[in-house]
Amino acid sequence: MTVQCPFCDSTRIFKAGFRVTGTGERIQRYLCRLCGKRFSFKPLSNEKVEFNVAGKVSEGSEPPEEPVYLNNVDLLPPGPRLDDSSFSRGEDVAPHDIPMEGKGLNSFLTYNRKRRRSERVPPTGSENMNPNQGDDEKALLLSTGEGVGLRDIPENTRGELIGFAWWLKKQGRSEKTIEGYCEMLKMLVKMHADLKDPESVKEVLAASQKSNRWKALAIASYSSFLKWKNMHWEPPKVVVTRKIPFIPTEEEIDALIAGCGYKTSTLLRLLKETGMRIGEALRLRWIDVDFQRRIIILNQPEKNGYARMFQVSSELIGMLSKLPKNAERIFNSSLGSVSSCFYSQRKRLAMKLGNPRLLKIGFHTLRHWKATMEYHKTKDIVHVKELLGHKDLDKTMLYVQIEKNLFNQNNDEFTVRVAKTPEEVKSLLEVGFEYVCEKDGLMFFRKRK
Repeated sequence: MTVQCPFCDSTRIFKAGFRVTGTGERIQRYLCRLCGKRFSFKPLSNEKVEFNVAGKVSEGSEPPEEPVYLNNVDLLPPGPRLDDSSFSRGEDVAPHDIPMEGKGLNSFLTYNRKRRRSERVPPTGSENMNPNQGDDEKALLLSTGEGVGLRDIPENTRGELIGFAWWLKKQGRSEKTIEGYCEMLKMLVKMHADLKDPESVKEVLAASQKSNRWKALAIASYSSFLKWKNMHWEPPKVVVTRKIPFIPTEEEIDALIAGCGYKTSTLLRLLKETGMRIGEALRLRWIDVDFQRRIIILNQPEKNGYARMFQVSSELIGMLSKLPKNAERIFNSSLGSVSSCFYSQRKRLAMKLGNPRLLKIGFHTLRHWKATMEYHKTKDIVHVKELLGHKDLDKTMLYVQIEKNLFNQNNDEFTVRVAKTPEEVKSLLEVGFEYVCEKDGLMFFRKRK
């Protein structure tokens, strides 16, 4: 039988010690990686409990002939410990080399971390490079990770994509843009499109059931590819409608921040207070934070935005100061690892709190929330534009519509205040009151209830 969590039916289970009964019998306890709950049960004497471990460890290795069981007597014989050098070389690991002896949970987690780290090692794609390529082009190929993903692409197309990536690099495009364009062209090739024939690409896009946003990205990528080839085409018309983003309540955001791990909660708190993009937050360095004056400077914005400065709370400064300072960057993690960790914690909290709306909160959701709240407080769209680093005011106007519908729904009741002195006027404006008129030397202000 397969171990299954009785609370969430997940099979992502780890061993978590033993439960000792009054008679001295030891019963295996398990930990669910999805909901975080522990449980135990006593299997029948003739039942074997299967452990949810993938048999195929790396590409080219064969799964074990016999299943791996949770029972101590049925574990595979322990293999030699894996050192970091074998993983850094990108060597294949045989299934019997999984360190299952001793502390099973810790050794398995250690093995998983090493395996993930080895998958990101660039030299695994070096066999796809032409030995006559220049050093810069080879470095670009490895840095963008295209060598690994081009194995199933025809050789002639593979060489064109490498040359196209190098041309984009010389044009000053960022590595994210280069990687995205190449990934999109690879998808078109896998959908049986001929990159040398624009009509073939049009046929693939017309037959595809993907969204208009995906098609617009594909058209932009292929148009840039044709520009590199000195070719022209008449791109198909695709209308992309900007959707209204989901705006959670502040209580839901605070619950998500409080329930995540310390590093993830610090990142979420930073996004909530500043409205940064997640890529901008991951670029922050320790020298960009002024702990004494509570100021964070963003000098590496994304999407050609403006550099910004943020005045943050003392609580966020305290959380940042407790993070380990063992690298130049504050978070020192890739977007993939941060996203994976956040999504698993978000799913666990949504299940624990019984609030499925938490599943709709992403990193960029906090940016939308900050822009909406900031416009609600100031009613200054130019201020919101500068906060977000937008160059075009049309992108910021979306939050005017969101704020109007969130805070002005069927509410015609106002709180009215009267001011006589400049100090009273200042205090009313600071808390959100709007000036209405002046009569008999008195100034009248109002604010919706």
